[in-house]
Amino acid sequence: MGVLQLYSDGTVFRSDEIRFPFPITDDSSVVFRDVLYDAVHGLHLRLIKPAVSLNSNTKLPVLFFFHGGGFCVGSRSWANPHNCCVRLALGLEALVIVPDYRLAPENRLPAAVEDGEKAIEWVRKGEDAWIEEGADLERVFVMGDSSGGNIAHHLAVGFGNDRGRFGVRIRGFVLMAPFFGGVVRTKSEEGPPEDFLNLDALDRFWRLSLPLGEDRDHPLANPFGPSSKSLEGVNLEPIMVMVGENELLKDRVQHYAKTLSQLGHRIEYVEFEGKQHGFFTSSQDTQLGDQVLAIIKRFMLQNSL
Repeated sequence: MGVLQLYSDGTVFRSDEIRFPFPITDDSSVVFRDVLYDAVHGLHLRLIKPAVSLNSNTKLPVLFFFHGGGFCVGSRSWANPHNCCVRLALGLEALVIVPDYRLAPENRLPAAVEDGEKAIEWVRKGEDAWIEEGADLERVFVMGDSSGGNIAHHLAVGFGNDRGRFGVRIRGFVLMAPFFGGVVRTKSEEGPPEDFLNLDALDRFWRLSLPLGEDRDHPLANPFGPSSKSLEGVNLEPIMVMVGENELLKDRVQHYAKTLSQLGHRIEYVEFEGKQHGFFTSSQDTQLGDQVLAIIKRFMLQNSL
């Protein structure tokens, strides 16, 4: 769609003029600011919180949100992740942290996952007043949309293998239509394309983001591929996955939830009838948004005790 262009000499061009069908939310009910969290790579994150807390004596739970974009496009400042995270901050009464991460093809996987780890580790340092004064680091949740959901999965596995690596208490993970792949096609992938997403686009994202020479069964794409490590012995925190009924990724998300459940992990699968990719992050449907928020809020409350 012209957002990302890769030339034969290796030059990459990204357009700064993204025309979203809706404006960036400028809501005085929240406050936000950007902070540099990785000086080496020049990476920033956005902190968003309610302007007035309903309970000023209680620290806010922390919700990390990793944006989508096939690992190749997207930013904390784009209208869809920003607006989505404003709704999350207000609806969940939470401090939402939206990190940027290095993008492919200049920075192929696992760069994005490594940056996700750095963002969470940055919180532990306590160098920011909003974190130090108002964040409850005993109630941290990680959420990701599409490729961000893939990042959230790998963070969940990393945290499950080493509970002390991030220095915070992660209570659960929310994966919105996580971007997983595989060499063998699924029925939903072969089905009709979505309005703004098709199989060719998914394949292009994988070709641009996976390590050179690797295919879609690489462990970073396929959690249950032939070379992927077993998740049977990993001590995963509770995971909730959401997907639209009409998404190309639906079968992979469904298989992910079913397999983790069979392995004895605590996982909840939620499917939204008739919905396509980005049904929450890119939708202006208030009723649907409230429904999604209620489900996430219940999940967070259940796993905060």
